[in-house]
Amino acid sequence: MAAMKLLLSQARRQGLIKPFSSPFQQIPRLFSSSSSSDSNESRKKPVTIEPVSYAAKPKDPKSEPTNVESTENLQSPESSNWTREEIRYVKDSPSINPVSYAQRVAPLPEDRVAGENEGERTPEEMERERKRIELENRARRKFLRANAVEEDTSSLPLPTLLKPELKHGKKPIFDLMEAIREIKANAKAKFDETLEAHVRLGIEKGRSELIVRGTLALPHSVKKDVKVAFFAEGADAEDAKAAGADVVGGLELIEEILKSGKIDFDRCLATPKMMPRVYKISRILNNHGLMPNPKQGSVTKDVTKAVKDAKAGHTKFRMDKTSILHVPLGKMSFPEEALRENVGAFMNALLLAKPAGLKKTSKYAGYVNAFHLCSTMGKGYPVSIQSLSRAADLHTKLQLK
Repeated sequence: MAAMKLLLSQARRQGLIKPFSSPFQQIPRLFSSSSSSDSNESRKKPVTIEPVSYAAKPKDPKSEPTNVESTENLQSPESSNWTREEIRYVKDSPSINPVSYAQRVAPLPEDRVAGENEGERTPEEMERERKRIELENRARRKFLRANAVEEDTSSLPLPTLLKPELKHGKKPIFDLMEAIREIKANAKAKFDETLEAHVRLGIEKGRSELIVRGTLALPHSVKKDVKVAFFAEGADAEDAKAAGADVVGGLELIEEILKSGKIDFDRCLATPKMMPRVYKISRILNNHGLMPNPKQGSVTKDVTKAVKDAKAGHTKFRMDKTSILHVPLGKMSFPEEALRENVGAFMNALLLAKPAGLKKTSKYAGYVNAFHLCSTMGKGYPVSIQSLSRAADLHTKLQLK
């Protein structure tokens, strides 16, 4: 073992082998101190590494570049200032020959060969074509000027101001008198048109207890003969005949209508005592819209007043399924003041017919949402609620006088 250890130490001194960790490192502890001291001295001495040079590998003639210019530009490892490590890694790599590509340059017009592009025009031909097009355009413009018709500006209308278009399609709201004037000015039909009122009420659809209906006596209306029938007996029948009723009767009249199924009168009135008997012919009367109704004033004890009002030509109104009223309020031949009084009378009757169960405290708020006036063949004009309220107040004052 001592001989082996000595051999290894000498090999380390000469640098032939690298030091490594081996199980023999613990061996000196088992031997004498002299051997351990020698090994310690040998470890303290520096180890010198001698450089190793390798012979250059001969070049392969097959791998030499064929391009002379590229080989001249390359530098050999011996002639360049390469380090040993660079030479070591490059010497075994294959040689890379630079590749050069031919540059293509667009030919200039003067470099073109004659007859190469036979389809293209020469500059002289293009210049002649341009002149020809200019001459044709000049001749066309000259022909149009010669045949142009001078416009007659004397017949053109004068410039007028255009009304500004309203945003979101909203129409302006008119005062009552202003709306009546506009309707009369635009009524151009061949017959005497009727002034119509269309009122959109703020009542929910389907609520039968809040239905709006009533009768209206217009201050100015077209006079026509109205045939009035009154169902009464005894003293009430005598009063009805004295007031001017055309048809007066009791059970006999009811049986006659029930057998024939026909009626020949325009208005139908009755006393409260006769109403249970009148129900026998309710189907026939309802078909003509003549069934007496206490809410419309056709069932009353005041016989004389009811007959006179019916003869005066009362107008009935009733809300439809869409909560809208449609009422005729006169003719276009009436004066503007007469039409205004008719509208005031209708607004007064509309307030009297207001349902008690409507949850609004104001006169018109929540009751009348929109009010439009129009002629039979004309367009509608929205009317402000303030002007309608003034017309209704004026009608009330006239009635009190």
